[in-house]
Amino acid sequence: MKNSELLSVATQYGAPVYVYDTSKIISQFQRLTNAFGSVPKLKLNYAVKALSNLSILRLMNSLGSGLDTVSIQEVKLGLLAGFKPEDIIFTPNGVSLEEIEEASALGVKINIDNLSFLEQFGSTHPDVPVCIRINPHVMAGGNTKISVGHIDSKFGISIHQIPHILRIVELTKMKVNGIHMHTGSDILDIDVFLYASEILFDTAKHFKDLEFIDFGSGFKVPYKAGDIETNIEELGQKLSSRFNEFCKEYGRELTLAFEPGKFLVSEAGYFLARVNVVKQTTSTVFAGVDSGFNHFVRPMFYGASHEIINLSNPKGKERYYSVVGYICETDTFGNNRRISAISEGDILCFKNAGAYCFTMASNYNSRYRPAEVLWHERKAVLVRERESFDDLIRNQIDVGELFKAEVTPPVVK
Repeated sequence: MKNSELLSVATQYGAPVYVYDTSKIISQFQRLTNAFGSVPKLKLNYAVKALSNLSILRLMNSLGSGLDTVSIQEVKLGLLAGFKPEDIIFTPNGVSLEEIEEASALGVKINIDNLSFLEQFGSTHPDVPVCIRINPHVMAGGNTKISVGHIDSKFGISIHQIPHILRIVELTKMKVNGIHMHTGSDILDIDVFLYASEILFDTAKHFKDLEFIDFGSGFKVPYKAGDIETNIEELGQKLSSRFNEFCKEYGRELTLAFEPGKFLVSEAGYFLARVNVVKQTTSTVFAGVDSGFNHFVRPMFYGASHEIINLSNPKGKERYYSVVGYICETDTFGNNRRISAISEGDILCFKNAGAYCFTMASNYNSRYRPAEVLWHERKAVLVRERESFDDLIRNQIDVGELFKAEVTPPVVK
């Protein structure tokens, strides 16, 4: 999007506000589809947790995507957005057996990641096909906060527990229709991912009635000019060739599945915030905006670095600023960043704000969550209104009558 277009959104809908460019989402979906074009059966299941706005889900549905969901609420959002149950896979972690059964009753695919529930679900529902999530014990990226395939991860069933899985499947006579792994985000080394894929292929050989193999996702996107990213085209070429070869060995054409989230929506998102104050201290110039980690937690939670530009003065002389928020905590978006000269009232833009940004927003400090806008066919479309005070207290029950103040007259001596 152009700076002028982003400014027009801030003018029309105010700040802070999230903006999502649908053309970028569509191009990323097509890029991933093209990279694996030699695979006869490919299924992309968008990871709802990245950005769960109903309009985004409807866009994904129109593209032919499936959904990867991690909660019963995400399952219901997907159904509301028009997805067929068979195009939704439920991949929870640490939920109750009752939640898994509720999702199963809705007709979606079930992905189980622990031995206990595998045995219980298989014993009770042997005719319901399930996918099994494997932990390959492979580290993706290097950040333990976003890597979920290492040996100490809570996700998945260890590859060393394959004999246990096979015994459960044999005793319960349950049906296994898929094998799944997810090593985590920010995959940089394709060879490491391919190594993990071989572990998944070896695991798949133990199951004779598979319909799909799900390789997760975690593809890295660039966060600034010249930043490294996953080479999707190279990965597509190498993994597609190996997958097609495996299908011949297996004796059946399987579906290759992915669950991209960040890859599809991260670069499409922009977060716009207005500068409240420029504050000079003895060592630092702070630009304080009308937001905080209540709206945009990734820099504080993950140590993520998002490019920040001044939309109101893009060609001004650059100075160093620490961009901070209005939360009564240390909420720093970026330390000592070179940004075009900032004045109070300017609109700053945080890039790569499409994934794990609004979905992680809160009402901390009793602040309202911001509006969300789609930029579609060069027009701004409001898809979530900014919260109001009524939203803040909507589910609260005022029991003030229990705490009526009693005034005790002063004692006069």
